[in-house]
Amino acid sequence: MYNSVDELQKALVEQDYIAERGLAVSIFLSLKTGKPLFLEGDAGVGKTEIAKVLSSILETDLIRMQCYEGLDINTAVYEWNYAGQILHMRLMENDGLGRSEMEHELFSDRFLLKRPLLQAIEATDDGIPPVLLIDELDRSDEEFEAFLLELLSDFQISIPELGTVKAQVPPIVILTSNRTREIHDALKRRCLYYWIDYPHFRKELQIVERKAPDVEPMLAKQITAFIQDMRSMELFKRPGVAETLDWTAALIALDMNELSLETVQDTLGVILKYQDDVEMMDAETIQNMIERAKVEAQRA
Repeated sequence: MYNSVDELQKALVEQDYIAERGLAVSIFLSLKTGKPLFLEGDAGVGKTEIAKVLSSILETDLIRMQCYEGLDINTAVYEWNYAGQILHMRLMENDGLGRSEMEHELFSDRFLLKRPLLQAIEATDDGIPPVLLIDELDRSDEEFEAFLLELLSDFQISIPELGTVKAQVPPIVILTSNRTREIHDALKRRCLYYWIDYPHFRKELQIVERKAPDVEPMLAKQITAFIQDMRSMELFKRPGVAETLDWTAALIALDMNELSLETVQDTLGVILKYQDDVEMMDAETIQNMIERAKVEAQRA
């Protein structure tokens, strides 16, 4: 673990994650206090990446629970290997085992399929606990959110056939939400909270330069300025940092040294994911944005 926010922030940068001071403080306090860290923000701003980078700098496992509508305990926590149990039961019947012996064999760790939440609770390594990423919580149902409320309070799971499994050392928990729906206050109260916004020009330029060191310096500035300008438009889905990096990689692959109307038109699908947004980008709009981006790049 890290002894100061500055040490942690430096470690994040070494992993090519540019974090502002407030975010670094939130991560540091989460590590120190053991409280889950709840991150909200638009898609593509780097919420999930924090958990990946954190597991890397702490040299511990990353256990990811991807949320979706209809997610239930069987998928998130555990379920029994019914096919294996039936086969084993037939073998035990042939051996003449009694009912109590059969139940003991069937409902054992051997046939328990451990899903992400149980894996995180059961981790018993003497080193740093795993990072548990509960990703896009807003996509799950409120019933699953209520279950998480109990889990994050006690870090224990009850399995009727085996008893209660309690974490010896609670995992490092990162929860993310794209805010497609509001998360209940009761869950938020159990967490530290931080809103990750789209980065400003200088920060995003740093991210581009760190993640794509082969990009021409002037092109990196033009890309960043163009994306920043695009986010000011009334789009259905504004491009995130992930799209900025994808676009940078695409322009490098095309051997581009600066933005041009034709290149932007040919690669719009890398940045924008909805046809209505693409249709807003007519030739005149794109050309004006390119000119503004070049002016901004010269100033930077």
